[in-house]
Parts: sequence; structure tokens; C-alpha cells
Amino acid sequence: MLDAIFGFQNFRNEIAWKRADAHNDARHQFPVLGDRLLLYARSKSAIFKPQHGGYRERTLRDWYQFLEYPDGSVRRMTKEERESQVTPDGTRRFNTGDLRSPNPRPNLMYEYKKYKPHKNGWAVSREKMEELDRQGRLLFPSSADGRIMFKRYLDEQPGAVIGDVWIDISQLRGADRERLGYPTQKPLALLERIINASSNPGDVVLDPFCGCGTAVIAAQKLGRRWIGIDVTHLAISLIKYRLQDSFPGIEFEVKGEPADVGSAMMLAEADPYQFQWWALSLVKAKPVEGKEKKGADRGIDGVITFVDDHTHAPKRCLVQVKSGHVTSAAMRDLIGTLHRENAELALLITLEPPSAPMRQEAVAAGFYESEGWGRQFPKVQIVTIGELLAGKRPELPPARQTFQQAEFIGDPVLQPYLLEQ
Repeated sequence: MLDAIFGFQNFRNEIAWKRADAHNDARHQFPVLGDRLLLYARSKSAIFKPQHGGYRERTLRDWYQFLEYPDGSVRRMTKEERESQVTPDGTRRFNTGDLRSPNPRPNLMYEYKKYKPHKNGWAVSREKMEELDRQGRLLFPSSADGRIMFKRYLDEQPGAVIGDVWIDISQLRGADRERLGYPTQKPLALLERIINASSNPGDVVLDPFCGCGTAVIAAQKLGRRWIGIDVTHLAISLIKYRLQDSFPGIEFEVKGEPADVGSAMMLAEADPYQFQWWALSLVKAKPVEGKEKKGADRGIDGVITFVDDHTHAPKRCLVQVKSGHVTSAAMRDLIGTLHRENAELALLITLEPPSAPMRQEAVAAGFYESEGWGRQFPKVQIVTIGELLAGKRPELPPARQTFQQAEFIGDPVLQPYLLEQ
């Protein structure tokens, strides 16, 4: 059962200082600096776990001022160490906690190793005090009139509780390794925090609008099962590549994609653009710029890039998708586009079997000589949807990453499902 739902709401209109005659820009309102994260829950018993972050530098400098060496010796940090926050290798930082009871406790008025208790008594029993002593967690004063203190090690503390303003997670920038080029991509750290706060390992995470799949990647990384849903084959293709890059060997199932020529025909009739994006994904071709928004057709639906010589310059295989009846004229148009665009190869994906004259036109286009691979590739090729579904692939030099490659995260653990509507 679904316990909680998160959603994003930009609060541009909630914090803006508006006037009846003012334009909605930076001259007449506070600049928009963030979004609002909403939590919807079925009941107050829904899972929520506070999250912790690092400590501020001032907290570390003023509170964690002691160092413990491997031999058990202890000293206070120097001023230089506190300012630089650099400590000797092998040492553990700690601060001291009071062991006196906040209220009078007559039953805990005992001496320990000749150290007298506070007038309120100790905060722990003798048995607990002895246990802490065996663990080396007691700091004894040099004076008999001093108080025994408790060692609170920095490396055992979860950190400060994260509040409702998050400034430690940066928005994605164009140069970030994580960025894949998807317009609404969210930082992985953001989704990790949301999932950690609202679920336990093994729970199911549902993302009904999964886009480029950041939520499902975070769920997989954190040991959750997941279901991702998106209406576009472009998004589903990107998620598949991202999952395979992040978790090599992962197994998942895609629901809703055509599994045979008949279902491919149904998709082509229902939505030609979705068919086009799906067909491009079969050969790992990236839709050309503007095609994601159904732009004008220049005879190119997708591009496969490859590198095969000493210059390392990217080269192109142009891809065109046809869902209707095709003739030799379509093949001649593709060859003309190949020359006009000064590309190396061209590929035609058809739903219907090509005619003999079409195949003759493709053969007449000749071959491309690959310097790096020391072999020839047919310059123009035709492959049908049926052949692609049966496992056939066009003869091309090994492609570069069609989409920006996602970072490796780890080996897969769970067997999740990826759903498409």
C-alpha cells in the first residue's frame, strides 16, 4: 500500500510581492530561490524518518575539541587544528558529555574510583558506569574534585537534523557528471533524501511520472523495490540505458512496449511520434534536436554517433523511421539527405518489408571504409521492425554513448519492474 506521496510546487506566486500595476519580475518581487516539497500521507502513522547532515564548522571548532590517539592517550586540539580542521591520522575527535543527573537521584549517589558524584547524583547506574569505563568512553579529570565526563565521538554522531530549508543539495548544472540532458532532471541526492525519509529498505517506491528515472535509480541504490511509469517511449529508453549504466547486469521488465510487429503497427497508428521514438530506441539512436517536440522533418529522425579514426572526431549514422508504405523514392531521398548532411552512414527503419528496388538502391550507395576497424560497412542500410525484434542489428561501427552515460553506482540487488503506459 502507498503510505506517502511527495510532490513539487513552485511557490513563485506565494512569496512574490505583487502590485496591481507591477509586472511579475525581479524589479517588483523577491527573486525565486526554491521550490516547496509537499508530503501527502494517508495517516499520521506513515513512515517518516528525520534525516541528518554534517555539522557546521563553528560547531566542530567550538565543541569537538579533544583528540584520542590509538594508544588511548587524550589531548585538547591546538588552535591551529581547530581553525584548519585538520587532525593527525589515526585520531578520533570527541566532545565531553556531562554524567551528572539533571535532578536529584539519591539511589545514584555513589563514588566511582574515588570521584564523588554531583549533589544530584550520577546520570547512570554503577553497572552502566563500569561498562562505559571498559569501553574507554570515560574521561577522568586530573583533580580529585573534578567530574568524570563522557566521551562523545564525532564519527559516531549522525549529524545535525536537517530542517525544512535544504541548501546542501545543489541544482544540476550543464557540466555536472550526473546530468543526462533531460530538461526536468532532479539531483540524485534529492531523491535519495526523500526516499530515505519516507521508506525502509525493501519497500516499494512508485514514480508515476518518472522522466529520466532519477527516483528509480535512487530507489535501486537504496535497496528499495520500485515501479516507474511514463507515457513517452523517449523517457523509457533513457531510463533503460541509465539503469544499465548505473547497475550493470540489472534485470527489469518493461510493460507496454511493442513485443511484435502487430503491436508495433498498433502503436504507429495510435501515435506515430511515440512509434518513432520507440523504433529509434531499438538501435540506440538519439532523436535529433527538435524531434522531442515534434519539430519539422528534415529527413532525419535520429542519429547514432561513433568514433573510428585517429582524430577521435565524432561521425554520424543518420536514422530515418517509416511506419507507412515506402518506395524507392524514400530510399533516394535518404541518400540525398546523407550527402546533404555530409554524414558517413544512413539507416532506414521500416515497419513494412522493403521492396527489391529499395534494396538495390541501398546496395548502389556503396560502402563506408572504417579506418579504425579496418573494414567496410554498407553506407546505406535497411532494417525492418520485425528484424529488430528478432535480434538483428544494423552493421555499424561501435557507437559512442547515444545519451549521456550515467555513472556506475553498484551491482544490482533487487529485481524491480519498470512500467510504461
